[in-house]
Amino acid sequence: MRLPSSVLVSVSLFTAETTAALYLSSTYRSAGDQIWQCFTLLFTLVPSVLVQLTLIFIHRDLSRDRPLVLLLHILQLGPIIRCLDAFCIYGSAGKVEEPYVTITRKKQIPREGQTEEVEQEVGQAEGKLVTHRAAFARTSVIQAFLGSAPQLTLQLYICVLQRGVSIGRGTLMVISLLSIVYGALRCNILAIKIRYDDYEVSVRPLAYLCVFLWRGFEIATRVTVLVLFSSVLKVWVLPVVSVNFVLFFLRPWVLFWSSRSPFPENIEKTLTRVGTTIVLCMLTFLYAGINVFCWSAVQLRLDDPDLIDKGQAWRRVAVYYSLRFVENTGLTLMWQLFSSSPAQGFGECCGSLCLLRGTLSQPGSIRTKPEGKDIGDDPPCVTKGDIGQSLCGTV
Repeated sequence: MRLPSSVLVSVSLFTAETTAALYLSSTYRSAGDQIWQCFTLLFTLVPSVLVQLTLIFIHRDLSRDRPLVLLLHILQLGPIIRCLDAFCIYGSAGKVEEPYVTITRKKQIPREGQTEEVEQEVGQAEGKLVTHRAAFARTSVIQAFLGSAPQLTLQLYICVLQRGVSIGRGTLMVISLLSIVYGALRCNILAIKIRYDDYEVSVRPLAYLCVFLWRGFEIATRVTVLVLFSSVLKVWVLPVVSVNFVLFFLRPWVLFWSSRSPFPENIEKTLTRVGTTIVLCMLTFLYAGINVFCWSAVQLRLDDPDLIDKGQAWRRVAVYYSLRFVENTGLTLMWQLFSSSPAQGFGECCGSLCLLRGTLSQPGSIRTKPEGKDIGDDPPCVTKGDIGQSLCGTV
């Protein structure tokens, strides 16, 4: 039986990000920045509530007499009690005889054209741990793309506006980036396991590292482009992100309506048609949030009994990254067009990410106006050396 390390990682990231966000919101309140405080709390509480609902739904707590667990979920402490439950199950495994076991059959990855089917006995304790791992894998994705990704974009935007990175804001940004990349990593692993559901799949550490680096660079690029664009066109960033989100949200429904398939009834036996619709809307909501920042890896198909397209879909991958490249290039060109000086703007944005204190550029990097001249007579002059100093920053 494997140690539930993925559960511990998910809870650690969730707890650290929530704590850092609450501390940062208190600093915004002390400084009188009520708008930043509200947005920081919004991107913290909304995913937290969705995480609690997901854990309750997967573990079927509403049909059980567990008032203490439900109370802890209401207090947003559900992940912590679930983590303790998982480690208690792991610690007591083998000490008590299992009342029954489940026989599972999995195929090994074909080697030299031969496929062997292996039977495994899964005890009750191990089955509960599998449920915990599956639940926290899904909550990691929710936390990453409905909370951490907007939070990172917001805090990076505030850094560009204020031309500095405080300790609290920098800590929250680092934790949010780790949470996003980890959520994207879990999404990739889920896609692999869904695609090869009949096989016993084991992912090597090198594969984890490759996916981690790929997702990290992909998401960092996307967030940086959005922040640069919003730094000069504050009004237009909301329509751009909203159009992205709405298109990805409606795409599974349009494909479902065009296929004329019957309404999915196998989501949960106890759910009514209204409850099933709410679950599917939340699923497409998460799907849209993932695709705004990176490739979702798992393709949602409402007309499929499994709700997931198990095909490789290399064509969709190529189309997605082509459109994303065109969009990011267009946003970057618009930022360069509307910023007062493209070189200076890039130096200021990058320099603000490197600074922990002090001003953005070195003294003398921007030429000052002589007395008696109106502002705007002469554009600021930035040399190559000054740009290099802005990129490195001063600590």
